[in-house]
Amino acid sequence: MYRLLFSFLLLFYGRTVSAQFFPATEYPKNLFRDPLNIPISLAANFGELRANHYHMGLDIRTEHRENLPVFAAADGYVYRIKIEPFGFGQAIYIRHAGGYTTLYAHLNAFYPALAAWVKQKQYEKESWALTLEPPPGMFSVKKGDLIAYSGNRGGSQGPHLHFEIRTDPEDINLNPLLFGLPVQDNVAPVFRSMAVYDRNKSFYEQTPYFIPLKGRTGRYDIGRPVLVCKTANPGFGISGFDTQTGSKNPNGIYEGIIYDQGRAVSGFQMNRISYEQTRGINAHIDYPTHASGGPYYQLLFRMPGYTHSIYREAYPGAAIQLGDGQVHNIRIELFDAFGNKSILEFKVRYQPEGQTEKLFPGKMFYPGMTDGWEAPSAEFFLGPNCLYDSLHLNYQELAGQGQDGLSSIHQFGNSRVPLADTMTVRIKLTQFVKQKKKVLMQWTDGLDSEVRKPDWLGDWATASFRSFGNFSLVLDTVPPVIKIPGVAENANLQHSNRLVVLVQDNYKGIRNFRATLDGHWLLFTNDKAKAYLYQFDDHCPPGRHELNIYAEDEAGNSSTATLHFLK
Repeated sequence: MYRLLFSFLLLFYGRTVSAQFFPATEYPKNLFRDPLNIPISLAANFGELRANHYHMGLDIRTEHRENLPVFAAADGYVYRIKIEPFGFGQAIYIRHAGGYTTLYAHLNAFYPALAAWVKQKQYEKESWALTLEPPPGMFSVKKGDLIAYSGNRGGSQGPHLHFEIRTDPEDINLNPLLFGLPVQDNVAPVFRSMAVYDRNKSFYEQTPYFIPLKGRTGRYDIGRPVLVCKTANPGFGISGFDTQTGSKNPNGIYEGIIYDQGRAVSGFQMNRISYEQTRGINAHIDYPTHASGGPYYQLLFRMPGYTHSIYREAYPGAAIQLGDGQVHNIRIELFDAFGNKSILEFKVRYQPEGQTEKLFPGKMFYPGMTDGWEAPSAEFFLGPNCLYDSLHLNYQELAGQGQDGLSSIHQFGNSRVPLADTMTVRIKLTQFVKQKKKVLMQWTDGLDSEVRKPDWLGDWATASFRSFGNFSLVLDTVPPVIKIPGVAENANLQHSNRLVVLVQDNYKGIRNFRATLDGHWLLFTNDKAKAYLYQFDDHCPPGRHELNIYAEDEAGNSSTATLHFLK
């Protein structure tokens, strides 16, 4: 009887500690409705891991279809509309009472009154991509009112509705699953494997130790009696996922907490993340391992330069210390937003081992410091918010490549180390160029590349980048190429419903696109930046017309094309 009571108290105490480690969050459970009229099935949840960002809302499946009606989740008014080629594509923001806003993205179309007003503003501003803020109350909505039709616009990879709940006016994203939306989930998160790190070393100058995990239905272990660590200050990362009842889709984990000898040390929770903070995912995951093709490992400790953090620590810099030589009982708990829990338990002890410290080339840089590297023809400057952990950054000057190259290739750092903020790159132009305004600064990493239009101070070009890699100056004098496929001069388009214009550039950067019909600006969309599309409407009445296209690249090279047609 005593043992049974003791076990019950121990179990109750463990649950109490788990629940209290993160402050309780209470949100209204009946304020928001399902924004669709079909059962919610999630393609992605809040906090799911993505390239350079957390997923900041719910991706709700639309049964592989587009143009499903989308409804206001609560009473309010439309306060912002955003249209862009990537990102949200077409999105509506609604402001609600109580300090909340909701966002609905990747939409195919707005409801008729709003769509007409948006189109009017696009013609007034002569811009397809824009952000608009209607006067408060101009487009008031009631809970359940039709506001849009679902789609696949912007950064979407397939038909779905992206839905967010934010605080107002702080604009901090909240986890929508904490608001009582009708989502069925009684499935606990899944552990896949564990990584062990040495927190006495730079995170980016070590090779972690990976351990496959065993178990299922909420209980897991490491498959050995004791884990022997070569460091007295280990950090742990977890690879795993969560699912929804009735779905095999691997979603993100809501919360993870690590315990040492029954005491909570640190953990993470996916809630209250702003878009200014979302790039911090690169300090929450093992970035080098994932960049090398490995899985996501979510760290259960906070990196030094992660200032806008999803972490909570028992005390500042909380860590598991094994220096006492004793066997420590470690427990890791993973939760979803509905309280379903999985547990990994194992024993660990420290066993020192003589090791030769590996020497890394380059200069040591630290998070929180402003520092730089200067070479005769290149300079790099890092601000205090650039690094998540200290490391050596090495510089090399390599021979330039290609007929457009105007400088050496300046290699700085390793692209498998993420930058939290932009660094400043300066490169000296070492040869005479008549058209300096046509010079671009280029970043390359393998097959990836980006160009920037630099600022000039004498012969020094300056631009900002958010990745380490290779940097050089290139001359771009090649104008974009404009094509109107399938349409000949003086074509009869009376039976066509749209025009397609393709614009190609050697450095893949179109800065400006403009179309006019009979001298008046014409609305072309540019979803996903793949093609420019015009849907025939009342801006092109029956008769003969002249279409003029202008395209300009990042270097300022421009092209024009003219098409005469009958409609």
